[in-house]
Amino acid sequence: MWSRIPKFFKSFYFLVSLSFLIWMIFFDPNDFISQYQMRGKLKDLEDGKLYYQEKIVEVEQEREALLKDDKKLERFARENYLMKKPSEDVYVIVEKKEGQ
Repeated sequence: MWSRIPKFFKSFYFLVSLSFLIWMIFFDPNDFISQYQMRGKLKDLEDGKLYYQEKIVEVEQEREALLKDDKKLERFARENYLMKKPSEDVYVIVEKKEGQ
């Protein structure tokens, strides 16, 4: 039976390379599958980083606009933090969602 196997497949270098490849695919903690998954996770994190950098720029622009204009600042405070003048009443209207 050994005579049917080509000499190339019986060589020391082929067997060592094959065992190394099998080890790297299945048994190593940093195997190829884990590397592929980590590369995908890294791409997702980089996309998230870009999103948050854009949001930071947007918030800074909004902040500058609010600090320059008192009317915009008052409107922002009234809408987001429900602030009011002492002589005013604030009514909060909550809309029902479908299925409630």
